[in-house]
Amino acid sequence: MASPDTRSQLLDAAEHLFAEHGFRGASVRAITELAGANLAAIGYHFGSKAELLAAVVRRVVEPITTAQAAGLDRLLARTPDPPVADLVEAFAGPLFDAMLAGDEGGARTSRLIMRIIGDPAEEMRAWTGSAEAAVRDRYVTAFGCALPGLSAAELWFRIRGILAVAAVDRVDVHNEPVPDCPPSGEPARRWAITFLAAAMSAPPSSPGP
Repeated sequence: MASPDTRSQLLDAAEHLFAEHGFRGASVRAITELAGANLAAIGYHFGSKAELLAAVVRRVVEPITTAQAAGLDRLLARTPDPPVADLVEAFAGPLFDAMLAGDEGGARTSRLIMRIIGDPAEEMRAWTGSAEAAVRDRYVTAFGCALPGLSAAELWFRIRGILAVAAVDRVDVHNEPVPDCPPSGEPARRWAITFLAAAMSAPPSSPGP
């Protein structure tokens, strides 16, 4: 009989292997072996490997989206038109806080987010639900009001860039610490938010020829 903790062990093992190898590269056998479970355990606890992935990603992402939503609520309670820098902090701050470079757990979160962005497997994009979509749409609307000169396509490109820059930076600093570069904590957070706010506030790109 499976132990009561088997589900958590499967989530931990799958998070590690999905972050390192992607959806297709992390086999059911590898996940169950790392979790110390039998091959049928994923089907029993989650239904399928894809549903296990969704559970893994939600476990990582839900605290981030909850913090992002709360940050936007606080801004909108103060003013109906928050400035770009404040929106960036509310959106990027929780990403940065969840991906602390000084520990393996934070680096693994960064790797998993990078996998979500770059993995070609459709399953990596099929996990999102209404909660994630609602937070995304609220930020798109808020940034659109603060940056009315941007097209919808360029606005969404820049918002995606916040996610990508935060994840890549955290993995890179964890893998190769840079002298005099704070790996985590408030100084590093401020560096990131200052840079990202400037990027979001840049003038619209000129149309091509």
